[in-house]
Amino acid sequence: MRLPERVLTIVVVAVMAGLVIVPTAQVIMRSVFGLPFIGAEELTRFLLICLVFLAYPLVVGHGENIVMGEFKAAMSRKARAIVNVAISICAIGVTGFIGWVTAMNITRNLTNATPTLGIPFWIFLGATLFGFAGAALVHLLHLRKPPQADKNVAV
Repeated sequence: MRLPERVLTIVVVAVMAGLVIVPTAQVIMRSVFGLPFIGAEELTRFLLICLVFLAYPLVVGHGENIVMGEFKAAMSRKARAIVNVAISICAIGVTGFIGWVTAMNITRNLTNATPTLGIPFWIFLGATLFGFAGAALVHLLHLRKPPQADKNVAV
């Protein structure tokens, strides 16, 4: 595992741990100590959004995103290679576009924040930008060697 992938994996695991710890702490604080955990729901939503988008490049990098393996398995080797390149090109365009739109939204929402905890919206959008820009980069790297090695096909 390369260093950037290892670091991102550690970050994703830490966010996932937070996603488990925050609601657990809320239940314990409310049930056992009778104390509210103000903003726990908001923080949990924040962590879930960040988890999904931060992990997206890892999913794409391992070729674990949704594929139509049965259709591709029915194709000839040459047709499958063409489809794999077409998928990578389309994915670069789509993820790059969504990343660009997200970057534009960050510039328009620099002063907005969540109501309870005051978490700046640019953090949510930053995780989204990172996820889609990272996925676009991974798809670009897949043009050299697509990950669709038909390992997800059940025959």
